[in-house]
Amino acid sequence: MRTIRAYKRTDGSVGIRNKVLVLPSVVCAAETARMIAGQVQGAVSLQNHLGCGQIGEDAKMTIDTLVGLGRNPNVFGVLVVGLGCETARPHAVAEAIAASGKPVECVVIQELGGTLNTIREGVRLAMDLVQRASMEERVPCDAADLCVAVECGGSDPTSGIAANPSVGSACDRVVAAGGTVILSETTELIGAEHLLAKRAVTPEVGEALKAICRRMEQRAADMGTSLRGGNPSPGNIEGGLTTLEEKSLGCVHKAGTSPLQEVLPYGAAPTKKGLVMMDTPGFDIDSVTGMVAGGAQLCVFTTGLGTPVGNPIAPVIKVTGNPVTYGRMRDNLDINAGRILEEGLSIDEMGEEIWREILAVAEGKQTRSEILGYCESSFWRCGTCV
Repeated sequence: MRTIRAYKRTDGSVGIRNKVLVLPSVVCAAETARMIAGQVQGAVSLQNHLGCGQIGEDAKMTIDTLVGLGRNPNVFGVLVVGLGCETARPHAVAEAIAASGKPVECVVIQELGGTLNTIREGVRLAMDLVQRASMEERVPCDAADLCVAVECGGSDPTSGIAANPSVGSACDRVVAAGGTVILSETTELIGAEHLLAKRAVTPEVGEALKAICRRMEQRAADMGTSLRGGNPSPGNIEGGLTTLEEKSLGCVHKAGTSPLQEVLPYGAAPTKKGLVMMDTPGFDIDSVTGMVAGGAQLCVFTTGLGTPVGNPIAPVIKVTGNPVTYGRMRDNLDINAGRILEEGLSIDEMGEEIWREILAVAEGKQTRSEILGYCESSFWRCGTCV
């Protein structure tokens, strides 16, 4: 058994960070949540631009995402900050997170009589949570409890040649250790979905994968347009990618060679170990937020053109297959998989290096996006604003 030193939670999950999350249930409470977190060292907040003006499945997806983020194993405790009249009821969100066994508090701006009272009470509660979190210690845990999200953004041809295959090799090691890998970006499987479907553990899982690709195409068609109007992006095209299908055939390499165990809706937690697929858009921030809501403790992110983005809950390991980009954006990038092109390293050797980096980050090594304070988040939505 491969062990890592991490935080064992009361529900049996394993955290590799020990955060106190100040979670706005609605955009109208987001600034107040940011102000509270800004006063408490050890607390983090995130950007939630939704939480109201939503109906049906769209509203449910946002609420489930909020609860999933609060339940992420990297979070020790949560302070939910609500306005009071929103669709995502703040006390209900707090109760759903508390069912995981972690400490949860809730403040509501309208109930407390405005911003200043809410900040005063929120800071007090967040301070108590941070102090309790500070008493937690890392203990030996099974690496099989790791759940790794994989993402690619700002892709160029080196992503499909070097970075994505190397990450796929590392993901095979995660699965071999008993862990879980979440692949996402349904948009960027289109044209390559048949290859991944062949590796599905059952015909039903393979059909579920094809179905989410069809739905993604249909959403664009319902708007009277085509996904290919925005994907590949202008940067992808300038970088040398010509079609969505070409981009997808490079993207799918992140999945490694493991069998596909299940297909998940946005923000849902895996029910199986091994390789799983989450239905997300190709937009990086929405996609990573969904996988972190599903329980991913860290993300491995490939980029050919370079990007600085991070996440407030999960560390993001940035890998580029482009040695020029690595030299130009060294402060944003953790691993240079361009050594495959420049020095003749094998995919397997680079996969081993990324796997070792995953283990080091799981035990506390800071990624460059963490050090620089990058903490983007945004939620995918599937309905119209009302």
